[in-house]
Amino acid sequence: MTCRLDQILYRKEKSLPERMLLSPLFLASLLYGWAVRSRAFLYSLGLLKIEQLPRPVISVGNITVGGTGKTPLVMALAGGLMERGIPTAILSRGYRGKKGSGPLVTDGRTILLSPEESGDEPFLMASALRGIPVLIGKERFKNGEMALERFPVRGFLLDDGFQHLPLHRDLNIVLIDSHIGFGDGHLLPRGILREPLSHLRRADLFLLTKAENPETCVPLKSQLHEIHPSSPIFHSHYEPAGLIHPDEKIEPLHLFKGKKVIALSGIANPAYFSMLLKKCGMEVVGEVIFPDHHHYTALDLISIKGKVKKIDWIVTTEKDMVKLRILPLDSLPLLALRIEMKIREEEEFYKRVTEVFEV
Repeated sequence: MTCRLDQILYRKEKSLPERMLLSPLFLASLLYGWAVRSRAFLYSLGLLKIEQLPRPVISVGNITVGGTGKTPLVMALAGGLMERGIPTAILSRGYRGKKGSGPLVTDGRTILLSPEESGDEPFLMASALRGIPVLIGKERFKNGEMALERFPVRGFLLDDGFQHLPLHRDLNIVLIDSHIGFGDGHLLPRGILREPLSHLRRADLFLLTKAENPETCVPLKSQLHEIHPSSPIFHSHYEPAGLIHPDEKIEPLHLFKGKKVIALSGIANPAYFSMLLKKCGMEVVGEVIFPDHHHYTALDLISIKGKVKKIDWIVTTEKDMVKLRILPLDSLPLLALRIEMKIREEEEFYKRVTEVFEV
């Protein structure tokens, strides 16, 4: 999908020309839906094997494609549980990492794989977290067994795990972007749903992300209550925490108020990223947008450098920075925005999460 098509798919309301453009994908979405429902049904009957690790597994996932905030929440959970005396290991698939790499991204002390080998998000987690092993690969049960053999962990965080049915989980956390919701309700590739909305009944709790004002989430919450009346709903938002240079030096946000910047990103929702920069007081004079999980090249840098006239900085995301900093940046005025996920009902949220370790 091109970046332009992505932007159309995420919109709840689509114009007639846009609906006509997407109409050829409707049949494919019906076939996709049949396959997804059949797979889930076979797991529910026990005809496909579900393996269980001897420690609690907390799944962090979503039902839509794109960035709902899974990585920031996994990072927040790993740190929050460690503060509460519960060390965990992170089991991630490692989206777009190189095949043939070992499963261990970090042992909690040393980063063992590059961004190209691990994928951008596992590398970001490995860089930001200390004392938390991060493992990648499709065989998450085997990686969990490896982590138990090597590290004193009390549980696991299953990154992007809602669709990973082969592994038993003790808590299913589903994230929903409060700005996007479920798009226009269509399954892939016609829409952004990875599964039918009825499958949300597998969730144990919902976390609405980018929910700066919970009152605006009332329609979405009503929809969730209709699907799964008993599952609690929490709210979170992103709080900008600083700006990072390629050498990882961090500077306070107030130094960049009024600066003219270009927003550079390869994420699912670039408009929200630009909004965060404006929230920090920066003047966003342009955007350079790549597809989600884009691997940057030297040619990309040439095109980016052509846009640096009459601006102060190019600001990107931390996820993008881990891939950009390995390229020859020369004098490119590049910074990354560091964000932290803040959960509005944090005490009650962690009470629910830690209950799985008390059984």
